[in-house]
Parts: sequence; C-alpha cells; structure tokens
Amino acid sequence: MIYLTAIIKSKTVHRDEVRETLLTMVTESRKEPACIQYDLYQDDSDPNVFVFQEIWESREGLDAHHEQPYIRAFGASLEKLQTDPEIYLTHPIDRA
Repeated sequence: MIYLTAIIKSKTVHRDEVRETLLTMVTESRKEPACIQYDLYQDDSDPNVFVFQEIWESREGLDAHHEQPYIRAFGASLEKLQTDPEIYLTHPIDRA
C-alpha cells in the first residue's frame, strides 16, 4: 500500500475556488479502483491550508490517479496556490 499526505496552501483570494476543486478531487478519486482512502482536511488556524490523507492499493494505482483529468486540471491551476503542494509518501510504524 502507498500512504500519501499532501499539504496544499491556497492564496486567500482563491481559497473558495481551490476548496471546491479539492472537494471535486475527493469525490472523483474515491471512485478509482485503487483508492482505499482519500480524505481532505482544512487547518483550523489557517483556512488557506488543506491536507489530504490518502491510501492507495499500489504504486501503479497512484500513478493512474495522477493521470486522471481532474488531477491534471488541478495541476494546471497551481498559480492559485501560495506554494507548490508538499507531498509525503510514508509508511506506518508499528509500536512494540
């Protein structure tokens, strides 16, 4: 499995538009066969910050996700963000 965290920081003037785009990504991504979890959060102290928590079945599934039209459309609108998204691929650590 692939565990992914993405942090997205919107420009204030574009926050509502970015939020709607991200919500569309949630709806569409959850339909993908390789998607196990795709959740979106908004920071309580800075409403311009959005965080995705994702789990994908495989690297191939994540790669296919990145080719979807709604993901490519988001990529084309990066000028509405403060910075490029921060992407973290992680793995769980079990406690003994």
